[in-house]
Amino acid sequence: MDSITQIWVYLAEQPLLWLTITIGVYWLCQQLYRLGREFPLLNPVLISVAVLVVLLATTGTPYDEYFDGAQFISFLLGPATVALAVPLASEAATLKRLWLPIAIALTVGSLSAILTALAIGAALGLHGDMLLSMLPKSVTTPIAMGISDQIGGSPSLTAVFVILTGIVGAAIGIPLLKLLGLRDPVAKGFALGVGSHGIGTARAFEHSSKAGAFSGLAMGLNGALTAILVPLIVWLFGL
Repeated sequence: MDSITQIWVYLAEQPLLWLTITIGVYWLCQQLYRLGREFPLLNPVLISVAVLVVLLATTGTPYDEYFDGAQFISFLLGPATVALAVPLASEAATLKRLWLPIAIALTVGSLSAILTALAIGAALGLHGDMLLSMLPKSVTTPIAMGISDQIGGSPSLTAVFVILTGIVGAAIGIPLLKLLGLRDPVAKGFALGVGSHGIGTARAFEHSSKAGAFSGLAMGLNGALTAILVPLIVWLFGL
């Protein structure tokens, strides 16, 4: 037992340990997701987060120490986001043809995300910075945290709401859209991008490249529009 403890102490000091563990856990969760025929509750992001939280708690590893090892994944988020423009470029003709429905869907989706967050928060008795922190939950984390800070919310709390929204959207988005009879990959992808930002976009790419391309577009546009709408809604409702 002592030898195992010594090995763990040695490995825990290595910066690549948690990077390797994160990648390994996600890969295993992907296999489980496929074996489970893509059952929504087996979403690899959801299960990976739960497994990593348990591992960190069990080993007594502070989050800062974990992030020191796994931050390379965070660094890759920037290039990965920029790379979303590549599949979208091949859909330029579709984008040009559907610009009006896309503009309408973006406006309705962005407003719905903000107003439903406001309604749910109010129904739960949230107020002050708790309520404000919830409003930008459907946009990607850096933008959402910036919006939250601007309107007087708590950026760290907003990050939690954003991640939860993304995980839930990725887990139930595609099955729910199928249940509603939606078959068009453009509509599916755009809905996921507006409702569950980057995590939903990753799920959209698993569905099809076209769905992923329009989900990435929706994620970017929704971030920009939400940054305009949230302060206006806060002012309008006197929050």
